[in-house]
Amino acid sequence: MAELNTHQVMDTVSLGLSRRTLVTGVTMSTGVGFAQDPQLTARQVLDRIKTNVGVPWRQQTVDNIIAGTADTPVKGIATTMMATLDVIQRASAAGLNMVVTHESTFFSHQDTVAGLQMDETYRYKLDFLDRNGMVVFHFHDHWHARRPDGIAAGMSRELGWDKNADPDNPRLFSFPGVPLARLSRDIQSKLQIRTMRVLGDPKLAVRRAIASWGYASQIPAMRLISRPDVDALVVGETREWELVEYVQDMIASGQKKALLVLGHVVSEQAGMKLCAEWLKPFVPEVPIQFIAASEPFWLPDHPGA
Repeated sequence: MAELNTHQVMDTVSLGLSRRTLVTGVTMSTGVGFAQDPQLTARQVLDRIKTNVGVPWRQQTVDNIIAGTADTPVKGIATTMMATLDVIQRASAAGLNMVVTHESTFFSHQDTVAGLQMDETYRYKLDFLDRNGMVVFHFHDHWHARRPDGIAAGMSRELGWDKNADPDNPRLFSFPGVPLARLSRDIQSKLQIRTMRVLGDPKLAVRRAIASWGYASQIPAMRLISRPDVDALVVGETREWELVEYVQDMIASGQKKALLVLGHVVSEQAGMKLCAEWLKPFVPEVPIQFIAASEPFWLPDHPGA
């Protein structure tokens, strides 16, 4: 078995916490038998994920144990879109001490904690994880690399768009000229979104839509919406002074285009619901549950809804 290849060890005695190890890069062997150890560990869960995900494991990846250690005994697993403190608390209350999260735990894609050691919110979250014997695994790169992409497959299923998907591109969908307003309401209803935003003519007949789940960066997204066979681009989030401005200018120039901004969490959430179902057959020893991360925003006319 390979040794842990990168460790970030933080002495938290001055913070009143126990010694804490954050593992930011873990290389583990695969093929561990399910029944070799009567007490399932996070290491064994990760070995099984690596064996079953169907793609080679990358050496450079954000998919690592972020909090806790690989030797942590696992009592139960929660999958989630984002390991917010709220999600972690709910998982702990449900007796699930391993969290498999698609997005980060410590506020950046790389989960870099340099400069956070004295931050009150970081310390509170780290202390909660430590006191409750929890381990968090960031599962982003390889869940997307899986075929089919775990996030895209989950979102397509949740929206009921499987039948609309292009066989060669699971992010491209065909519709019978659905008005943009109706398509938007349907998405909002199925994903239970509070703060979705739409740009374009409400009467625009959408025949082809393409999705960029999660964050949509400038150039790739501009190329997607510029495709002549695409009427609408669906994204989780993007910068308003890049892609949003570009689509505004497309429309002002006479092009019939639309942009639907769902919110990052809700635009990938169903992919981690699928992840929980995917894990259950090869991690049968412990309960596995999907815990939805809360949509962060509310509207002024519905405060706190």
